This record gives sequence, structure tokens and C-alpha cells, in this order.
Amino acid sequence: MTLLALGINHRTASVAVREQVAFSPAQLDSALAELRNLPQISEAAVLSTCNRTELYCVTDAAGEQAVLNWLGRFHNLRVDELTRCAYHYLDNDAARHLMRVAVGLDSMVLGEPQILGQLKDAYQQARESKGLGGELERLFQHTFAVAKQVRTETGIGKNPVSVAYAAVSMASRIFDDFSRSRALLIGAGETIELVARHLHEAGVRQLTVANRTRERAELVAGPLGGTAITLQEIPDALEHADIVISSTAAPLPILGKGMVERALKKRRHRPVFMVDIAVPRDIEPEVGELADVFLYTVDDLEEVIQENRRHRQVAADQAESLIEHGVGSWQHARRIRNGGELIRDYRQHGEALRDLSRDQALERLARGEDPAKVIERLAHQLTNRLLHQPTQAIRDAASEEHHDLLNAAPRLLLPTKPAFETTPAPPVKRQKDDTPA
Repeated sequence: MTLLALGINHRTASVAVREQVAFSPAQLDSALAELRNLPQISEAAVLSTCNRTELYCVTDAAGEQAVLNWLGRFHNLRVDELTRCAYHYLDNDAARHLMRVAVGLDSMVLGEPQILGQLKDAYQQARESKGLGGELERLFQHTFAVAKQVRTETGIGKNPVSVAYAAVSMASRIFDDFSRSRALLIGAGETIELVARHLHEAGVRQLTVANRTRERAELVAGPLGGTAITLQEIPDALEHADIVISSTAAPLPILGKGMVERALKKRRHRPVFMVDIAVPRDIEPEVGELADVFLYTVDDLEEVIQENRRHRQVAADQAESLIEHGVGSWQHARRIRNGGELIRDYRQHGEALRDLSRDQALERLARGEDPAKVIERLAHQLTNRLLHQPTQAIRDAASEEHHDLLNAAPRLLLPTKPAFETTPAPPVKRQKDDTPA
């Protein structure tokens, strides 16, 4: 079986493509069940964020194409469209990729900490859906241990660097004085909590948080002295907002062009800065066509993020070294497990042949046959049964010129010979001494 990591991310696909491939929370259970039921798949986990959708599977040799075909069917996308922006990694490369993702080395914001929590959520979801077996279970646990080591031993997590921080940094380029700005945040998840905190620290004092439930919005807005509203109240709040940042899991846009146009008229066309962090998008792309709106998506934050990346590069290099060590230790443990499984299977095979020969010998003894002949037949029969399969395999390898198998066979099948043997030295013949006395 092969370990496979297949997906798309912010480097290989635009936000328009990523939002089509994203899995909503409501879809995850059915997606995991379908993926796990593919004949080629024995284990599966799904990671879906605003910047990436990745599938981690234990599969047979044909699994990669089967997973790609399934992903296209699930989202009603053509496979050739997915192929152009999808990447895949196998075995050690797949393990290395997962560890790099967990640490934030593959994120838009280098070293951002949110991805580790999202990965743990994906692991828990797969576990509850019975998508994990021994292979993925051990890999995820090992990955979390490596991520903890990287966070502890490097500076990869220092300084507030995240999509939320980048969004607020971009807003600061437009607004000289945040204390005079009013902000409307849509959503109440972890990203919006970070945005709210960064805005508050930057000086924004008039903060409104809109969410499907007012109670959840209050948990974000309350500690910062903000106001909590429901999504239905957004049109009224929009006309007062100078900054709008949205990040929800809604399947359809929350802010449409018409709603924003009406708010702009009431604002007498005072400009609005908007950032849509969500995938799928919360703000219709057509909103960006309005003259008084500065609309940005997660892809537009790349400039700010690149600046932050430079500050973390040294720590990232240290993290890469720790990850390589982590991949090596995972690979070593995997090889030992594979060897142990082979030993177990081989011993079970030998024990089955032993039991068969023993039972037949006992039957002959019960019939009164000569014990000496029974024992002789038992030894002969058991030897033949134990040697039949290896003997046939050697003949086949010789016939097909599989020299690697032939070279390994003596080490596996024959007793180890000493590197050298000591033999008694021959007696030394004394030479007759003809020297004159």
C-alpha cells in the first residue's frame, strides 16, 4: 500500500478554483465516507481550508487517479481541469509534505499557527468517521510531535503573522488613523477573532461583528467593546463601515453588489476597504467594480505576506532540518513495522505447515504405524513443505534474471558464515643447520 497526499493550494490554483474544490463542514462526513469506500482506498483524511484542499490516503498503485476522479465527481468538475492545478506526493514525500503543512512552511503566511489547529480538526473528523487506520493514525501523531518540536525549538511562530494580520496591515496603508475608522467583521471564527484583536490593537474602537448567531458574535465583539449583530442586520451596519473584513463558511456570497451600492449611496460615496478571506467567497467579485470600494481577496494579500516571510526565513530553514529528521525517524519506524509484519506472516505460514504435518503424524500413530517411520516421514514432509515456496521463488528469480532477489536470498535463507575462519597453522619444519660450529 502507498501513502498518497493529493490536493490544490494557493500556489497552484486561484481562489475561484479553490472555492469550487473546498469542502464545507456539512459535506465532510459524506465526503470521507465516499472516499473511504473507493476500492483502492483503505484509509483517508480530508483537509479543507481557504488556501488548500488536500486528501491524505492509504491506497494501492492505482489510487492516485481514482482519488482525482472522485474529487472531480464530488464537485462536478472535469478531471482535466483538476489535473492542471493538482499536485501529489507519495510515501516519504507525502509524509514530508504533511509535516511542512503542519508547521506552516507551505502556507501563504510562513509559519502561521492556524493551520496546525485545522489539521488537528481534519484528523479528528477522519477519526470519528472511521477513515483512519494504523498508517495514517501513526503519521498524524508523528506529525503533531514534529510540529510541536519545531514550534518549541525555532522562532517560526514569533510575531503576529497570519492572513488576519496581513489584512489589517493592508488596511493600515489606506487609513492613517484607525481610531476614526469603523470596522464591520462578518463571521465569528478563529480568523475573525484574530482580525478583531489586531484591529483593536491598531486603534479601532468602533467594531461590529456580524454572525449567524448573535451569541457567537458577542463572544468575539464583547471583550473588545464591540457590537454584535446577526447577518440580517448587515445592510444597516454596512453604511457606517469604513473597513469590512469577512470570513465565513457560507456556501453563497453574503454581500452582493446591490447591497453595497445602496450602502455607498447612504455613505455619500465615502470609500470602503474590503477584504474577503473566505473560500468560497463571501463578497461577490462584482463588488470590486464599484468606484468607491477597494476589494481584496486572500490572493491579494501576497505582497504583505512576502514581507513577513523574509523575517521568518531563518527559522524556516531550521524547521526544514527538523522536518527532515522527522521524516527519517518516521521512515525508519515504518520499515521496522513492515519487517515485523513480514516476520509475523512468515512465522504464521511456518506454524500452519508444522501443525498440518504434526496432525497427520498423530493420525498415523493412532492407526498403529511404526513410530520410527512416522517420525522419519514427518521430518521429510515438513522439510519439503517449508522449502517448497522459497525453492520455487529462487528458480523463478533465476529464470527471470532477478539478480537482486538472488543476491538477497543467501542472506535471508542461509546461516550466516563467519567473516573469516582460523585454521591451525601448519607445523614449521626445522631447517638443518649446516653452519660450521
